Amino acid sequence: MKNNSHQQGFTLIEVLIAFIILSLGLLGAIALQAKAKQTSFDAMQRSAAIALGNDIIHRMRANDTATFSALYSGQFHSQTALGKVSSCYQATCSPQQIAALDKQQWVRAIQARENTGALDEARVCIKATAVSGGLPNEYNIEVIVSWRGRQEFKASAENLKTGCGSVNDRRRLVVLDSYIYLRS
Repeated sequence: MKNNSHQQGFTLIEVLIAFIILSLGLLGAIALQAKAKQTSFDAMQRSAAIALGNDIIHRMRANDTATFSALYSGQFHSQTALGKVSSCYQATCSPQQIAALDKQQWVRAIQARENTGALDEARVCIKATAVSGGLPNEYNIEVIVSWRGRQEFKASAENLKTGCGSVNDRRRLVVLDSYIYLRS
């Protein structure tokens, strides 16, 4: 009878090395997942800001009157108080009433988004200026939506020059430029 005492299998050291390699791989996957979630949230914030900016521009185009620039130029933020504004859905309203209703709806939108974390400490700056050397009913529009992001990053010189919102390393900006030719 042959006595074969030579065993085949894994030693404790081999098992520990395999466990350490597996642990490092899992930690890397978890870090990657956290970074992907953070990037997804940043993209959602940017999309919300662009949607708000586009809504502002479209509503301004719909209410294109001679007093257009005075009605819409200015700024508001998520702590702006909501006032009583007449509804223009079932009644005829003046351009001033329509502009006041538009501004109230934008304030409500950023206040609702702040509760969901989409645009924290949001501020919107609207500037409508007549086109220099153009016709009296041509306007350039600049809509800036700024908010506080979750993490800090080094702001660019272009970002620092923009005067909408508090200037710090957490501020995020979306700047939309457009052109409007007033019909009236």
